[in-house]
Amino acid sequence: MSIWNRKDLIALADLSAEELLFLLETAKAFKGVGEREIKKVPALRGKTLINFFVEPSTRTRISFELSALRLSADVINISATTSSLQKGETLKDTALNLEALLADIIVLRHSSAGAAHFLSERLHASIINAGDGAHEHPTQGLLDGFTILEKYGRLQGLEVAIVGDILFSRVARSNIYLLTKLGAKVTLVGPSTLVPQKFETLGVRVTHHIDDILETADVINLLRIQHERQHKEYFPGLGEYVTLFGLTKERVARLKPKCLIMHPGPMNRGVEIDSEGADGARSVILEQVTNGLAVRMAVLYACGGGKGILT
Repeated sequence: MSIWNRKDLIALADLSAEELLFLLETAKAFKGVGEREIKKVPALRGKTLINFFVEPSTRTRISFELSALRLSADVINISATTSSLQKGETLKDTALNLEALLADIIVLRHSSAGAAHFLSERLHASIINAGDGAHEHPTQGLLDGFTILEKYGRLQGLEVAIVGDILFSRVARSNIYLLTKLGAKVTLVGPSTLVPQKFETLGVRVTHHIDDILETADVINLLRIQHERQHKEYFPGLGEYVTLFGLTKERVARLKPKCLIMHPGPMNRGVEIDSEGADGARSVILEQVTNGLAVRMAVLYACGGGKGILT
């Protein structure tokens, strides 16, 4: 019997190590589907998924849409600009109307932390958090973990550095929860204004010098500066940020030969990452995108009550 009995995926902080491993193992099975000539299974045939993106997105929305279609679900895409939210309708009422149209799964991206949890308590439909403010982005955390696991065959004991804007990053939080629960050693790197010491309470190490981790990291995950979530400047300028924290060509040369370079996108080339790192042999950035399909298929399958993974 499956250990998964949740209708929603809201936050990786809520999941046990066993539940995380179940989703990663399920994603492994679904990755094989993407390598077939016919990349489709009937696991969610007859189910209706609504992509409800109140905050802009490209890769996450498309990834969820393609994942649902590969599971044979019917998919409808709604954005804030085309919904009744523009007319003053509340999020709750909009979602209740979507459920009244017999939606089985609602994938929600919202600028407010807690929006997905709010709906999960009020709707019978499955709610999948596609990113809520600076809280969490659970499927990104899962696909990052899946990519590392695929390359190393383990997470236990690996040295993973997450570099950049940690304070405002939902990706960082989801990565921290998954990696620490599955035994990786996580170091957060960035300016003290964006990587405060309080993060150490999550079981990670904090440093404000990227050169501290270059020779020891097995994985380096680079995050962009979340200007849209900041209400003041947290460092003097981009030039100083590149000098102190950018993964430049010179810093790439100091990494372990097998160190993975990751980025959740969108990348700002020449800021957090140089083209030498983004396009080099160590980079698994595009593999992360591909793996996002397998992971989101696994999540939709688990929360949507899917049947018969490979039939």
